[in-house]
Amino acid sequence: MSENRQIAQEIIEAVGGKDNIVSAAHCATRLRLMVKDKEKIDQVKVENIEKVKGAFFNSGQFQIILGTGTVNRIYEEVQKLGVTGMTKGDQAKEAAKSGNAFQRAVRSFGDVFVPIIPVLVATGLFMGLRGLVMQEQILALFGLTPDDISQNFILFTQVLTDTAFIFLPALIAWSTFRVFGGTPIIGLVLGLMLVSPSLPNAWAVAGGDAEPIKFLGFIPVLGYQGSVIPAFIAGIVGAKLEQAIRKRVPEVLDLILTPFLTLLVMITLALFVIGPVFHSVEEVILAGTTAVLELPFGLSGLLIGFVHQIIVVTGVHHIFNLLEIQLLEKFGNNPFNAIITCSIAAQGGAALAVGLKTKSKKLKALALPSSLSAFLGITEPAIFGVNLRFVKPFIMGLIGGATGAFLASLFGLKATGMAITVIPGTLLYLNGQILLYLFVNLVSIGVAFALTWLFGYTEKMNEQTEKGSNVA
Repeated sequence: MSENRQIAQEIIEAVGGKDNIVSAAHCATRLRLMVKDKEKIDQVKVENIEKVKGAFFNSGQFQIILGTGTVNRIYEEVQKLGVTGMTKGDQAKEAAKSGNAFQRAVRSFGDVFVPIIPVLVATGLFMGLRGLVMQEQILALFGLTPDDISQNFILFTQVLTDTAFIFLPALIAWSTFRVFGGTPIIGLVLGLMLVSPSLPNAWAVAGGDAEPIKFLGFIPVLGYQGSVIPAFIAGIVGAKLEQAIRKRVPEVLDLILTPFLTLLVMITLALFVIGPVFHSVEEVILAGTTAVLELPFGLSGLLIGFVHQIIVVTGVHHIFNLLEIQLLEKFGNNPFNAIITCSIAAQGGAALAVGLKTKSKKLKALALPSSLSAFLGITEPAIFGVNLRFVKPFIMGLIGGATGAFLASLFGLKATGMAITVIPGTLLYLNGQILLYLFVNLVSIGVAFALTWLFGYTEKMNEQTEKGSNVA
């Protein structure tokens, strides 16, 4: 029997056998199993299988971290052993039906915003690069000053940095229709209507250069450039309305009447009801977020830096996407990124300490790559494969993250984008903040590493874990 076939067999047995597995799927690094009874899973046995770098139950799936390349081979062997395969997307849809209402809502929220994030990452990188080339010190290397920069060049950079946020409602409405069962192109057109040039521009209204149109003397109507929540709510309502209309319209008229009625009703609701109401809600959320981030004496960093990775463990951290998008749209910067970067780096520091201190070859082979993954912004292998397994390293990582984030808040670090952190995140701090950014990350890693080395890990803890004992 090949090694991968043996590993696949051991995994199946450890999760309760083939009869307990509903389906199997995989992503880039994890084997995802939907099971009938998660109580039959032997977590410790799974984690001690060769090549397994950690395992956890999340989003209705038992996810086993195997690593790039390896997961494909193990998945093939699992299928050959009689387990039903399923695409990750189809399995995610089935898994989405599990959990309480709040968990399902947060998953849907994440499904809407995750596809949009890459273009916002690109926008943030464009902002960072513009900040770099516009610095006087950099221009001086070429014998230039800011006054020498062509207006055409500045216009070009504005196309790169502003477009995604100008048409953000279109992106959100498109994605929301897609997630909630509507026709994405109808959502896209609805979103574009919300930023129509025929309406007073939202930024011009905010700057006092334009006035909203008043319908019935009290309903303000304007464009929603850069707005998030109105487009999100309009997308949900619109998708459900489209489904209801489609059920009632004769098939022969569906192509004409369904999009016509959906867009007519929804743009009316969006401009006269959803927009005014939820734009006010959006302003309240933004004000609350800003108030927390502006707490004095670095308290915001201390608080968020400590709890962020705890929230990541619960799986509801996608809700922060809304806050970061709002910050970028409103202020053109994102102080939240620097804070959570420290919490991510610190978990990598804790895993690194475990990897360097342990005498176990298996644990070392798991912890060291996991720490590198965290330094690249992905903490799941470090958290679920190493730190939470022993509990104390995770806590030391929380303390390290809070320490670095405290300094990031004191220094007023602000990213030009979102969604990339730690080493890749340096690209968001090229506008004169790079040295302080590196410093707070090194502090986070150093504190977490030192605390874990001194107090967070012993070989006895690893021996107890392998035997299935509680090491907390």
